[in-house]
Amino acid sequence: MKDALVIIPTYNERENVEAMVRKVMSLPHPFELLIIDDGSPDGTADIVRHLQLEFPGRLHLETRQGKLGLGTAYIHGFKYALRHGYEYIFEMDCDFSHNPDDLLRLYDACSNEGYDVAIGSRYVQGVNVVNWPMSRVLMSWFASWYVRLVTGMPIHDTTAGFKCYRRKVLETIPLDEIRFIGYAFQIEMKFLSYKYGFKIKEVPIIFTDRTKGTSKMTKGIFKEAVLGVIRMKLSSYFRHFDRY
Repeated sequence: MKDALVIIPTYNERENVEAMVRKVMSLPHPFELLIIDDGSPDGTADIVRHLQLEFPGRLHLETRQGKLGLGTAYIHGFKYALRHGYEYIFEMDCDFSHNPDDLLRLYDACSNEGYDVAIGSRYVQGVNVVNWPMSRVLMSWFASWYVRLVTGMPIHDTTAGFKCYRRKVLETIPLDEIRFIGYAFQIEMKFLSYKYGFKIKEVPIIFTDRTKGTSKMTKGIFKEAVLGVIRMKLSSYFRHFDRY
């Protein structure tokens, strides 16, 4: 069994990807890294291929044709991780909004404290967000409040995209039945982890908005999350969850 794989989807991240790879590779724990690039026209994948020569066996690359969505990228990565026998599987962004140093804290929560899912949470201890305008902070905070209200999940940061899963979580959740492809994917994965009875911990982090590159957030993605949560909750009443 292999240990830990960090999955990072990319699209036009040439300004960040080399620095991110080098930072993850420099951590005291020997994380492996899988970049899933959706055909970035800016040459992101070429940078990763060059770095693979420097980090053989630890830096992996999967390329896809076209921008196919965040959720499908992570599911692609999850299936890769399961096929290759990793025990701890991480999600994180490439733009340094998630501090790579916090990978160690998420890993500790699952490997040493016995949790099945560890969430890098912006809201478990107040609001820990840097460089966001107040309007976006409020939108994000109220989105999480809304999701908690509809779903009943006892999770403060329901839309967080910085997480660690134990292998058994991804083996239990039917990945081919995940409905959402945008940021609502993050909500759906937490909801299913909760419904299947896995132990979840929120690890407080400081989220810093990207300083390089372009945000991928759109109104359509936000709308998918708002409307999709209601459909997701309603459909759960007609679904059986074998508690782990």
